Amino acid sequence: MSYILALDQGTTSCRSLLFDTQLQLQTLAQRSVDVCTPHPGWVEQDARAIWIAQMTTIQEALSQANILATDVAAIGVTNQRETTIIWRRDNGMPIAPAIVWQDRRMHTWCETQTTNGLSETVQNRTGLRIDSYFSAGKIVWLLAHIDGARALADQGLLAFGTIDSWLIWQLTRGERHVIDASNAARTMLMDLATVSWSSELCAQWHIPCSLLPEIVPSGGLIGTTAKGLLSAEIPIYASIGDQQSALFGHDCTLPGMAKNTYGTGCFMLMNTGRHIVHSQHELLSTLAWQQHQQTVFALEGSVFMAGAIVQWLRDGLGIINQSHEIEDLAASVVNNGGVTMVPAFTGLGAPYWQAEARAAILGMSRGSSKAHIARAALESIAFQVADVFEAMGEDAPAPLRELRVDGGACSNNLLMQFQADLLGVPVLRPKLTEITALGAAKMAGLAAGLLQPCDLTGLWQLDRAFEPGISVDERMDKLNHWRRAVNQVCTNI
Repeated sequence: MSYILALDQGTTSCRSLLFDTQLQLQTLAQRSVDVCTPHPGWVEQDARAIWIAQMTTIQEALSQANILATDVAAIGVTNQRETTIIWRRDNGMPIAPAIVWQDRRMHTWCETQTTNGLSETVQNRTGLRIDSYFSAGKIVWLLAHIDGARALADQGLLAFGTIDSWLIWQLTRGERHVIDASNAARTMLMDLATVSWSSELCAQWHIPCSLLPEIVPSGGLIGTTAKGLLSAEIPIYASIGDQQSALFGHDCTLPGMAKNTYGTGCFMLMNTGRHIVHSQHELLSTLAWQQHQQTVFALEGSVFMAGAIVQWLRDGLGIINQSHEIEDLAASVVNNGGVTMVPAFTGLGAPYWQAEARAAILGMSRGSSKAHIARAALESIAFQVADVFEAMGEDAPAPLRELRVDGGACSNNLLMQFQADLLGVPVLRPKLTEITALGAAKMAGLAAGLLQPCDLTGLWQLDRAFEPGISVDERMDKLNHWRRAVNQVCTNI
C-alpha cells in the first residue's frame, strides 16, 4: 500500500501525518516548538529547531505505522505563513532566529511606507495592506540589523524563505530553493495578478532578487528528498500555506465557500474563484492555490490572537493548568458577568488593523472571577471572528450561509455555539479536524496521480452543526457591547 505524508508545521508544533490513498488518517506524530519573545513586540523561533522537530516527527510517524520510507509515494507540506528565515547558501545556517508572523518590530517602518504613499501601490500589486505581519518588513529588518547580512545578500550568498522554503531546502539538502504561490502571496513582494516577484517593490525596499526563491505551483512535482536523508527518495508533490490548505481540505472549491481555522490565531478565507476580489471592508486579497496551471484566489481576514489567548491564561495568569480546562471553567458561570476581553496582545488584525492597540479586560467588578475572565476570553475569539465574517459578507457576491471550521479550538462546544449565535448561520464542524494536513495530502495525492477528483466526493463529513440559538436583537446587543470595548481600546492608542 502507498501512503501520503503530510508535514504540518505550525506556530507551536511540528507534525507529520500519514494518510492512505483513501485519505484515511493512519498515524500522527507531533513535537512542540518554542516561541521566544526577547523584546516587547518581538516573536522569534529557532529555525534549526523547527527542522529537527519536523524531521523527528517524520521518523516517528513512519515508525508508528510500521512502514518504510519506500512506502510513501508523496509528500505534501503545509506551514505557518509569513514567518521569515534568511540563511547562508554555502552551509544552510540561518543568520538569525526566524521572525514569526506575529512579530511587530517593523510597525514604525510600515507606518513610514504608508506615509511615503506606498499603500495603494502595495495593495494593487500584492492584494495586501502594508503591515509588519507580512514577510517584506522582516527581510528589511534582517538585512539592516544582522552583521554582514547586507553585504552577503548583495553578493547572492543568502537565501530567504518562509517555512515551506526552509523545509524543502532541508528535505532536498539545498537542491531546491522554492516557495509555493500561496506562501509567496503572503510576503508583500509578489504581484498577485502575474504570480511573480514585483521588481518594483524589491527595488523600493532594496531587497536583492537573488535572495528570493523560485515561485512554484502549490500542487505539482517540486523536488525529491535527498539521497540518504530517509531510506528512500520521496517526491514532494505539494506545498501550500496552512490557511489555504485548510480551505482546500474543507472542500471549499467553489466561489463563495468559506472556512475559519481556530489556531494560534484565527484565519477566515473565502474562495473567490479565478478572480481577484479587492475588499471594500479591510480584508486581504490573496492566492488560495495554484495547480494544473489554474490559479484560485481568496479573500482573507486574519485575527492575530485566538488559541494564544488560552495559552496566556494558562502560562501568563495561571488561571488554568491545561488548555482544555477552559471550557469547563467558562461554562461554570452562566455569562461573562459584564467582563469583556479585547485580546490585542499583538495589535488588532482585520477588519481594524490597529497595530498599536493593546489588550484590555474591561467591566470587572468585585464579583468578577477567573471563570468570568475565562468566558470573556473564549467569547473574544468568537467576537473577532464575527467582525471578519460580517466584513466578508459585505464583500461577497451573495450572503454567506454557513461557516466550516477547524483547528484545535473548534473542539470547544461552548465556543462553537457562541460563534453560531453571533454569526446567525450554522457553524459546521467536520469529523476529521486535521483539515490543514488533509488539504496538503489531497493536493499531493492529486498531483502525484494517486487520487482523482472523483475520489474526493463525500470525503468531508459533518460531525456537528451548531445552529444559532439567540434572537437577532440579543445578537446585536452582544456585538454592539463588544465593538464599544474595541473602540475604547483603540481610542487609548
